[in-house]
Amino acid sequence: MSDRIIREVYQVLKERRDTPTHSYTSNLMQDDDKLAEDKILEKIGEEAAEVIIASKNDENLISESADLIFHTLLLLVYKGVELDELYTEFEKRRG
Repeated sequence: MSDRIIREVYQVLKERRDTPTHSYTSNLMQDDDKLAEDKILEKIGEEAAEVIIASKNDENLISESADLIFHTLLLLVYKGVELDELYTEFEKRRG
């Protein structure tokens, strides 16, 4: 398994940020700067809570975790953080 799918999702999110479409993610990132960030952060909070509940109930943990990771990637794209910066941070912590 490689990071290919994460990179693909990240790239799609960048494209939707830079070339607006009628998609959920594009619309989220096109709102007024403060409003867009607030909506993304709210969504991350919701997804984090759903991961906790899924873990406690022993159900849907994988899909809820994917939602949380997706919205975290969305935030990184919105804030202009490159994916390789995240990977570098993980490498520093491992070292």
